[in-house]
Amino acid sequence: MAEITSSTPLKMVKPKASRDDWTMRAFMVMIGAYLLIALAFPLYTMLSKSFENKDGVFIGLENYIKYFSTPALFNSIENSVTISIITMVITVTLAFIYAYALTRSCMKFKGFFKIMAMIPILVPSLLPGIGLIYMFGKQGYMKWLLFGESIYGPLGIVIAEVFFTFPHALLIIMTALSISDARLYEAATVLRAPKWKIFWTVTLPSARYGLISAAFVVFTLVITDFGVPKVIGGQYNVLAVDIYKQVIGQQNFSMGAVVSVVLLIPAVFAFFIDRQVQKKQVAQLSARAVPYEPKPNKKFDRLMMSYSGLIVLIIVTILATCQFAALVKFWPYNLTLGLQHYNFDLMDGGGWDSYYNSIKMALWTAAVGTIVVFTGAYMVEKGRGFQQGRTMFQFLAMMPMAVPGMVLGLSYIFFFNNPDNPFNFIYGTMAILVVSTVTHFYTVAHLTAMTALKQMDKEFESVSQSLQQPFYKMFLKVTVPVCSPAILEIAIYLFVNAMTTVSAVVFIYSYHTQLASVAVLNMDDAGDIAPAAAMGMMIFYTNAGARILHAVVSKYMEKKTQAWRQR
Repeated sequence: MAEITSSTPLKMVKPKASRDDWTMRAFMVMIGAYLLIALAFPLYTMLSKSFENKDGVFIGLENYIKYFSTPALFNSIENSVTISIITMVITVTLAFIYAYALTRSCMKFKGFFKIMAMIPILVPSLLPGIGLIYMFGKQGYMKWLLFGESIYGPLGIVIAEVFFTFPHALLIIMTALSISDARLYEAATVLRAPKWKIFWTVTLPSARYGLISAAFVVFTLVITDFGVPKVIGGQYNVLAVDIYKQVIGQQNFSMGAVVSVVLLIPAVFAFFIDRQVQKKQVAQLSARAVPYEPKPNKKFDRLMMSYSGLIVLIIVTILATCQFAALVKFWPYNLTLGLQHYNFDLMDGGGWDSYYNSIKMALWTAAVGTIVVFTGAYMVEKGRGFQQGRTMFQFLAMMPMAVPGMVLGLSYIFFFNNPDNPFNFIYGTMAILVVSTVTHFYTVAHLTAMTALKQMDKEFESVSQSLQQPFYKMFLKVTVPVCSPAILEIAIYLFVNAMTTVSAVVFIYSYHTQLASVAVLNMDDAGDIAPAAAMGMMIFYTNAGARILHAVVSKYMEKKTQAWRQR
């Protein structure tokens, strides 16, 4: 045998892809194709439409020139950005203090305050606008607090948007503040640094990435929101409402596409800046880190509890006002209680069928979405080779977060309503509502699944392969049970958002598939504000019930599948 010398070149032999590898790649390609059809192709169609006239003839930049030369339309950009920045500053500030109270104080009832702060997630964005009308409108019982100012316009939009975005910012900032190394605070205390200096030099720097991320999330939510400005915006035009007016009011689809592209730009810009900031984030905790535990301070704890109580009082007051208005006979002249406003079949909004359609759509979204999202995330995270395909899939999975719901809904009109499209048959059905909702909320669910899957060592797959077990057995018998908390979290996330979404479905529902959130919009448009509040509260109670059921099922599944976590 020839002796191998040190100069003999060693060739790296690529392992051949097994049948399991090819099967996993096939699944990933299928889900990637779904994202192309449900997101990329519709967006391309909408972009093309913005360069055409009403007859579908290519006219270049004429629509854009017309848009930017029309002051009423162009001013919407400034209005949207202004409202978004003001709301962002207020919301992040309020959420930071609230998160600081929950993580850095020893106040009582932290669990209660955390649950109450999450309530706005369970309601459609139109509901806080309706509540503010009853509180501060022309017949509002608290209008004296505005000193003659009108709630209709920027003031009302900002207050309602702060209510709507508060829990989203709170969750992010709480996560940032909960990861702290106690040694840094001990060192600062030993050096006799005053508390305000510790706050500015230790607390804020460690939470800066969370604050930046929360700021961009709030900015994106506000600039793309349709419900709040539609209900309480008055004559104050914003981009999301302009799209609705162009499409529904004037049937000008080409100009609607132009406004959609304009709205897409700041949303995409905010998304990519946020992603770049997150890439720069470094680990705040090392292996030797000591978890930070707040020390009791009666004066500080009482102050934080008072502040938290005030925030909860505002949240409860807005919701209680909506519920009370939904029960009284004729606000504010006849306050006799009754259920006449719940007779939705007599209202211009789709009746009780719209409520049942929403539940049906939410259940389908939760079921189908959870399977598609988790399976796609598994193929990306646990698959071997096919690096370019996995990178492309990851890019497609992140895209939905940067696409506003109004833009997605209008894109679906252009793409799926085309008779030449082989998928035209789903237009006007429940299926297109499910597809749009799953696509709209895909990114957050995908990131949740990826986070859970990253916690599982890849040795599990290696052992499974050494035992010659097919990947689907490993997936069903090990991965799914271990990741069941994340899977349930994805399901409830999709369900709740499917119940509350308006912007993504307002263009594509049909007579037979009206939804509860759209019914709230239609009843408000028709002047039936009390029935709109009643339907909004029905959505809230449904989501609250779903959350309670989720908590019970999670507890049960934890005992069944997570016993290995207990020592």
